[in-house]
Amino acid sequence: MLFRGTMPTFAPGRRPMSPGNRAGLGAAVALLAVVSAVELTDGPHAHYVGLLAAVPFVAAVFAMWQFVLGAGVVATLAGAAFVGAADSAGTTGEPGITGLVNLLGIMLATGIAAGGATLRQRQADRIAELLRLASVAQQAVLRPLGPQVGSLAVAGRYISATAAADIGGDLYEALSTPYGVRIIIGDVRGKGLDAVRLASIVLGSYRHVAYERADLKTIVADLDRAVARSVGDEDFVTAALVEERGGTLTIVNCGHPAPLLLRRGNVIPLEPPAPAPPLGFMPEVKARVERLEPGDRLLLFTDGLGEARREGEFFPTADRAWRLLGHGTVGDGLASLETALVDWVRGRLEDDIALVLLEYAGPDGGATLPVPSWEVGAAGS
Repeated sequence: MLFRGTMPTFAPGRRPMSPGNRAGLGAAVALLAVVSAVELTDGPHAHYVGLLAAVPFVAAVFAMWQFVLGAGVVATLAGAAFVGAADSAGTTGEPGITGLVNLLGIMLATGIAAGGATLRQRQADRIAELLRLASVAQQAVLRPLGPQVGSLAVAGRYISATAAADIGGDLYEALSTPYGVRIIIGDVRGKGLDAVRLASIVLGSYRHVAYERADLKTIVADLDRAVARSVGDEDFVTAALVEERGGTLTIVNCGHPAPLLLRRGNVIPLEPPAPAPPLGFMPEVKARVERLEPGDRLLLFTDGLGEARREGEFFPTADRAWRLLGHGTVGDGLASLETALVDWVRGRLEDDIALVLLEYAGPDGGATLPVPSWEVGAAGS
């Protein structure tokens, strides 16, 4: 494939040219055109040929080395044409010395720029591979949810911030246990692989103790010890734990945004009875208990949703929650919320967001309603 005119693109195969290569070649062609226009305006002289050495450097900012080399070759040919014309007109002074020096400078600049583009591309490839591996690790930690867990319809969604952003430590899980359906949502302080590592520790511990502990307060104590063993003094994990047992909803909150209960067109923040610090700071939690009604939905989310804003105005989650989440399946609701959120921030989120939406359809007919976990714990089971 050839660039219009005489510039080869050196593009492998017939794949479309990448945006970076287009930008690099476009800038190089623009600079080449400007220098050529100045030379032609100057008449039969070669005063500005040396400026063509900047052409491959401009291309190297964005383009691959093949394109940089092509831009340098074209710049060298253009420089040779201007020097040849000046020599023919006898305007170069000493025969060809200045022109030759300029041409050698363009060729040297081409080689340096192509080498720089190679190093830049290798570094970009390494970073992209690390981010890909980290994303794969994060996806392995966050297993798909639903569509049905016990008596609840469940959907989970992870919304990444801008493509250049680090991966975060947002986490969620929903399990059907002997003590009812138990859900956790949390957010690790910080980003990157360390955050993913800590999220995996929390989820690994939770997936074990959720089946073993009779009440949520004991689970919080277990998770707090797991976090304290794995982090520094300033690291922590905010979390909200939810249990649905026989139509009774129990929530304990460790410094996390309060879940939103959607009921008959109303949106009710389920704030905890008393604030508690995050995991890692020995939280003493108090449970909030609600009796669920058929059709109730519960939205769990991380603080990236609360921080989403444009021009200083935060996304009105509570005002829009019912309209976005109260209809269709729970998966449809989260898709609608994501679309509205991304549109609100014009595609530029400041933080990753984890979302879990639950729907209670009602108790199973004839099922024996088990005792809620906080009562089991109080009885010493």
